[in-house]
Amino acid sequence: MEIPLTIADYLDRAERVYGDRIAVIDEPDQPAPPLPDITYSRLAELSRGMATGFDELGLETGARVAMVSHNAARLLVFLFGSSAYGRVGVPINFRLSTPEIQYILDHSGAEVLFIDPELAEQHGSFNVKHQFVIGPEADQIFIEGGVPKPWTPDESATATINYTSGTTARPKGVEMTHRNIWLNASIFGWQAGVSDRDVYLHTLPMFHCNGWGMPYAMTGMGGKHIVLRQVNGQEILERIQKHGITLLCGAPAVITAVLDAAADWDGEIPGAGHMRIVVAGAPPPTQLIAQVETELNWEFIQIYGLTETAPLLTMNRNRSEWDHLDPYERAVKLSKAGAPALGVELSTSSNGELLARSNHVLKSYWSQPEATEEALANNWFHTGDGATIGDDNYATITDRKKDVIISGGENVSSIEVEDALFSHTAVAEVAVIGVPDEKWGETVKALVVVTDDSVTERELIDHCRELLAHYKCPTSVEFRDELARTATGKLQKFKLRAPYWEHMDRQVN
Repeated sequence: MEIPLTIADYLDRAERVYGDRIAVIDEPDQPAPPLPDITYSRLAELSRGMATGFDELGLETGARVAMVSHNAARLLVFLFGSSAYGRVGVPINFRLSTPEIQYILDHSGAEVLFIDPELAEQHGSFNVKHQFVIGPEADQIFIEGGVPKPWTPDESATATINYTSGTTARPKGVEMTHRNIWLNASIFGWQAGVSDRDVYLHTLPMFHCNGWGMPYAMTGMGGKHIVLRQVNGQEILERIQKHGITLLCGAPAVITAVLDAAADWDGEIPGAGHMRIVVAGAPPPTQLIAQVETELNWEFIQIYGLTETAPLLTMNRNRSEWDHLDPYERAVKLSKAGAPALGVELSTSSNGELLARSNHVLKSYWSQPEATEEALANNWFHTGDGATIGDDNYATITDRKKDVIISGGENVSSIEVEDALFSHTAVAEVAVIGVPDEKWGETVKALVVVTDDSVTERELIDHCRELLAHYKCPTSVEFRDELARTATGKLQKFKLRAPYWEHMDRQVN
């Protein structure tokens, strides 16, 4: 017997097994009135109501429907109400500009757009067949009951189109099938130890890789969802204390926000001894990993992946063999991207690019067959990341291939330099880029945000020279108030590099 794997499986199980349990506590401070505490039976009912609304609009199976929203219970409903009943969900980054959102609507062919009231005021109307502002009026059409038309489950059907997060100039639409999402969520949930006792805080934007798949994993196991609209360290600690949070996911910037808030927290840090934080999006500095254990007493878990891989490719989690190590030694182990997740095969190309095969790899880029063929050449997914794979089969990400700095013929890993700079107590944020140099071709430049205005360029360069080979060290340091990042915490190095290369014919020298 073979039964198709579809997104509906997670919600169906939650409704049958945990129907009376509170499933979602909505963000209380948002422009649309929050939905009252939602049971799993109610979540299933709301999702069917949304699908019924699409039926009434005449949307066929496979029609694309989009939502632009901060984290909210209605966005969780959307993840199920769209894909679980045969349409294709297109969750869109709420931080994009009006033209960028319109590009995604046009490119995906979305027929319906739901938009947060605050964002609707900011952007106005889009060129789309149906636009609805999230809130009570749209609720009457889309979540107030109804029985949707039956859909014949097809695990190979596209469930979502997730647009890449903007570390390159033009986002591509990543087609994720039901099978991709189902297996990613199940394996991620299993390896992260998700159970019906978990309480999950949505610090990670749900639009990003469908919240990395954790909304599905948590639902299938009957865990509780606590929705957070905007990341704030103090608010995270308060929610953990109030709701008994046990798990959250986010970029390294989330750890930094929590550590900053914890420095002023009165009493024991909430979650101490039982919190797990799963980090991805950028390689976290070793010192930051150690602080999760020493200052928060939380468990640090790192995963690595891309939008194109749903995203789980590797996981690095503490193991019994490391229990005798001190926190910093353990952090060094945990700083690697990790071992292949179940069902994942990794390799490296002749030029050091990380290659992957798994059940989570994208079906294709929407309407971009040439880009698809390039990404899946030779039956491997080409990540674009430089990496090494050790004898222990743990992968270490050395750099984005396009972020490798080649200075005087020597390859310099920007990540390695960033890690060294971040170990200085005055450095809060750092991005290392290559800039044109007449003698060396490229030279290393550090853009830093500091907590102490008295720190000097010379001091930071000398700090690096104590830790790294001199050719790897910055030749200049520029102080910034902030660094350009995506909504998921990734440094937008193409934007940071652009001013230094704008008069060059090529982006390498």
